[in-house]
Amino acid sequence: MSEIIKVAVDAMGGDNAPGEIVKGAIDAVNLRDDIKVLLVGQEEVVNQELAQYTYNKEQVEVIHASEIIETAEPPVMAIRKKKDSSIVIAMNLVKNGEADAFVSAGSSGAILVGGQLIVGRIKGVERPPLAPLIPTANGVSLLIDCGANVDARSSHLVQFAKIGSIYMEHVVGIKNPKVAIVNIGAEEEKGNALVKETFPLLKECEDINFIGSIEARDIPQGLADVIVCEAFVGNVILKLYEGLAGVLIKKIKGGLMSTLKSKIGAALALPALKNTLKSFDTGEHGGAPLLGLNGLVVKTHGSSKAIEVCNSIIQCVTFKEQQINEKIRERIQVKE
Repeated sequence: MSEIIKVAVDAMGGDNAPGEIVKGAIDAVNLRDDIKVLLVGQEEVVNQELAQYTYNKEQVEVIHASEIIETAEPPVMAIRKKKDSSIVIAMNLVKNGEADAFVSAGSSGAILVGGQLIVGRIKGVERPPLAPLIPTANGVSLLIDCGANVDARSSHLVQFAKIGSIYMEHVVGIKNPKVAIVNIGAEEEKGNALVKETFPLLKECEDINFIGSIEARDIPQGLADVIVCEAFVGNVILKLYEGLAGVLIKKIKGGLMSTLKSKIGAALALPALKNTLKSFDTGEHGGAPLLGLNGLVVKTHGSSKAIEVCNSIIQCVTFKEQQINEKIRERIQVKE
């Protein structure tokens, strides 16, 4: 029998908690027998949700947490003061080796702060980046960083490139992934001070496949597997990506339903169309891991539905099986 991967899930975090979170957890354990979910939250509330489902009771455990960290709370203060919150308790499970990973749709700030203060960084990692998979014409690309380090330095971006390459190779299965830095043009001399400083450092890296700059319009084409940027740029790209995809899907559906002829055509094309649109749903690819920590922390969208929670839990299995943290330790040169 394969090793059981324990995933602590913040049952109280996100706009749709606890209903969609619990449903996603149950979907995950019903899909795979090598997962055990530790649902962390207000016990009575979580058990009420669980009562709706049929599942292997040995694969789900409820761990009581009396407090909830709200999105608007100052992250550092919340982590320090709310010791009995679902986020803090779940992260301590990872820190103490009682869980292999943590998944939450809760406060981004609290998750980023808690990840560094509680779980802790791998020695040698300067700044852990938040790195979601985004859909492209060729499959997926890793956007690194999308929200953790707004004021990054060139050395941070070089580490992001190395860490992102490890993730894409061993989790997604892309050999020798192509790495590019987000820029306003393809020419090496273009860009702001950070990009100009980072570009030559990436060129010198022998352990990554650096292909140069990538403009935002080329990202959806899948021209690079690892897209490197600091968090302000990355977050703008991600939010525009998600918003535009939503508008396009809505427009396509509206156009198909506009006339009788288009409705007939839509009925014929519906199966293929559904598969195509599904591939551009960011929820299909799980959450964004905070890479470079001593344990796995995955942040899902605040508005996550069950499918994204389920996929985020399942992606933790691959992360653990491929020993991503161990590979990051080997790759990052520790400065004594």
